[in-house]
Amino acid sequence: MILEKQYTMRISGAEAVIRCLLEEGVDLVYGYPGGAIMPVYDELYKFQDQLHHVLVRHEQGATHAAQGYARATGKVGVAIATSGPGATNLVTGIADAQIDSTPMVCITGQVGRHLLGSDAFQETDIIGISTPVTKWNFQVTEASQIPGIIAKAFYIARSGRPGPVLIDITKNAQFDEFEFSYEKCTGIRSYVPVPKLNLEKVAEAAALINSAKKPLIVFGQGIILGQAEAEFKAVIEKSGIPSAWTILGLSALPTDHPLNVGMLGMHGNYAPNLLTNECDVLIAFGMRFDDRVTGNLNTYAKQAKVVHFEIDPAEIDKNVKTEIAVLGDVKESLAALLPLLEAKSHDLWHNEFKALREVEFNTVIKEELNPTNGKGISMGETVEMINKHSKGDAIIVTDVGQHQMFACRYAKFNSTKSNITSGGLGTMGFALPAAIGAKMGKPEREVVAIIGDGGFQMTIQELGTIFQTQVPVKIVILNNEFLGMVRQWQELFFDNRYASTKMINPNFVAIAEGYHIKSKKVTSRDDLDEAVAEMLASKESYFLEVMVEKENNVFPMIPTGACVSEIRLS
Repeated sequence: MILEKQYTMRISGAEAVIRCLLEEGVDLVYGYPGGAIMPVYDELYKFQDQLHHVLVRHEQGATHAAQGYARATGKVGVAIATSGPGATNLVTGIADAQIDSTPMVCITGQVGRHLLGSDAFQETDIIGISTPVTKWNFQVTEASQIPGIIAKAFYIARSGRPGPVLIDITKNAQFDEFEFSYEKCTGIRSYVPVPKLNLEKVAEAAALINSAKKPLIVFGQGIILGQAEAEFKAVIEKSGIPSAWTILGLSALPTDHPLNVGMLGMHGNYAPNLLTNECDVLIAFGMRFDDRVTGNLNTYAKQAKVVHFEIDPAEIDKNVKTEIAVLGDVKESLAALLPLLEAKSHDLWHNEFKALREVEFNTVIKEELNPTNGKGISMGETVEMINKHSKGDAIIVTDVGQHQMFACRYAKFNSTKSNITSGGLGTMGFALPAAIGAKMGKPEREVVAIIGDGGFQMTIQELGTIFQTQVPVKIVILNNEFLGMVRQWQELFFDNRYASTKMINPNFVAIAEGYHIKSKKVTSRDDLDEAVAEMLASKESYFLEVMVEKENNVFPMIPTGACVSEIRLS
């Protein structure tokens, strides 16, 4: 490791943990105490003026809150838990962070070194359990290891393609004293987080892009993680290329930008999905060609030459064969690409997108945003009402399901890091704690959590965290009394056999009021506008339940295993 040496003092391992976090600029952690991590919590108490700890109601909530904080701020989120069930309860959030490239450091307590492997009380092999879902993990058994391992953990978590790191610290290592000094890690031998940019490949990519008649850009979260929004905007505006996004790429480009042609994937927009199989050059920036985006790989963009700008070599040719791969930091790559591009408009090609957009609007969007024929409130019109009052300036945090797809399709964003959702893992229960983290990370911004009635009940206990911390999160429950996405599939592909998807729900408003959160329930369209306005005007947390159409479906839709050009409008 390449380190920067600082001061020396004799302290316990537990105090060293806190001092290391402070050295890394951490001022906020989420966690839940227990026996094996108690020495660290004792030091947290002593350092509470410098390092704020948020007591969640379940360890999974700690990881999701840390994720929300990281996604909203670009910093490393931190979660702490005890051994055994405390550690294993972190695993879902860690797996979510791994697949969505979220920088996070998790610290778990462990039984004493002399008890390892003895099946002691609350002992689990969290290193073995978490190895497949972490970017790196390590078990500390001696106090003197703590500074170097934590320094390495933060460097790995935030560098290159970000991800979660777990450090498991035995109890003896927390109690033992040693001569402490902290040295930030700035490099690790054999670990190359950012490949060196090959300017010849950039030139080859530019030449191919300049020759294209029907180019299409697809962009993902890599633009946001690489802080390359300005460079990306400059490239698309000069090249005039229509640009479509994955759900994690949403908000990297303002939704009303004229070159933004919408969402890719299973419930994405009609035009970008259909025309993926008609473009002649497909240019991917910071995305991994996930199956939800590509559909059937055997029929995905076979007519196109693919250019892939990517930081992680493992993603090149993993799913989609590339003509040209440009490895490196996307910000640097875009800056090198820009002067080599020819200024174009591609008007005829854009007209094809506009025509298909009109088809989608008349077939799907118009009815979704303005339901007729006596239908109940739709999820789409609720999201549109939030747009009206937030003016596209809010951070929208979504859970997983139909409401997530409606929110991603219809929410408006003016600035980056505004869409926070569980993408690759699809974790129900993500939104409520993630919204807490996002609001604490960005207190100056409005944060609205849009959640289904199913996912809400998976982490409903985090209302207690909101009550205790008084964090002013706005919560919107779109209640259709179903596990909506599963029910939609049952309707379309399983002959309307609604097996275990109907929800018998409690009185959500009464529960929220039990946590002293101001609440309202909307059952009539006539009350929706006023209720959303009241929610967003509130200076405190607010809970809004909207009873929506029970059996509404989200379209367009690409059936599982189908080709992107087989996208259905109904």
